[in-house]
Amino acid sequence: MSKYEEISEVLKALAHPVRLQIVIGLIKNECNVTEIQEKLGLPQSTISQHLRILKNGKIIKGVREATRVCYKVINKTVVELIEIIKKEELGG
Repeated sequence: MSKYEEISEVLKALAHPVRLQIVIGLIKNECNVTEIQEKLGLPQSTISQHLRILKNGKIIKGVREATRVCYKVINKTVVELIEIIKKEELGG
C-alpha cells in the first residue's frame, strides 16, 4: 500500500461525524465503549462499529484493563490533524 493510500484510508475513517467525535473525545480522555456511548447518546452496537473502523484504520488501539477495554488514539498524525481542526473551529 502506498503512502497516499494509507493517508486516504485514515481520512476515510475520520470522515464521519461520529468517528470524528469519538477520536476527539479519546484524545481528551481515553475511555471505554460505555463512556463513549453515554457521551454521544448512541447504541453500544453503533459505537462498536465505529470503533472497529477506527481500529482497522490504525487510528486507535484498545487496551484491556480488567473487565473493560480502554481506547486511545495511537496515530500521531491524526492527533496533529485534530489540533488543526480545533484551531480552525475556534477561528485560528
